[in-house]
Amino acid sequence: MNTQEPVLTSLNLKFPVWEQIFTVHPLVVIGTVNSDSSPNFAPKHMVFPLGWENYFGFVCTPRHTTYQNIKNREEFTVTYPKPDQIVVTSMTASPRNDENKKTNLDTLQTFEASDIDGLFLQNGYAFLECKLMKIVDGFGENSLILAKIVAAQAWSDVIKNPSHTDDESIYNHPRIAYISPGRYAIIDETYAFPFPANFKK
Repeated sequence: MNTQEPVLTSLNLKFPVWEQIFTVHPLVVIGTVNSDSSPNFAPKHMVFPLGWENYFGFVCTPRHTTYQNIKNREEFTVTYPKPDQIVVTSMTASPRNDENKKTNLDTLQTFEASDIDGLFLQNGYAFLECKLMKIVDGFGENSLILAKIVAAQAWSDVIKNPSHTDDESIYNHPRIAYISPGRYAIIDETYAFPFPANFKK
């Protein structure tokens, strides 16, 4: 057993900070349409709302088909998977074959978006349809994809409802969190954040 007291330690910036500590992120699957009109899916964890209104962003790289598809078609879908879809979500990260295809995507159950040309993974818990606003390159080899949410759906049992407490809702319908690098967690226990009196967002 290690009985040494921890000491504040400088991280080596010759390497990414994010590979030296564990951090908590959402986990989603981004859906796009390839140049041959076939569907493409890819898991992403560097994702976030852009402010308090209906804007969404995530980090990608020009090396990925997801980036190129969004640049070409200017739209994409976002599926928030349920905990029992962790293997399905992982499958969307599979490497491409010699024909530049992810062959295992053919087995995924999907449904069509309502306002854009795209697909969602079936049985997720929330679904966003996004129109590209801007791509900002230059974060090393990575880029920011910035978009407006033009349609959104969620199953009724995961929508905030005054007839259920927040902790009860999350306990009954757990969420996935990606613990970067390389791990995940299922969240079913939460607590109210202790905001100061008169706090305003």
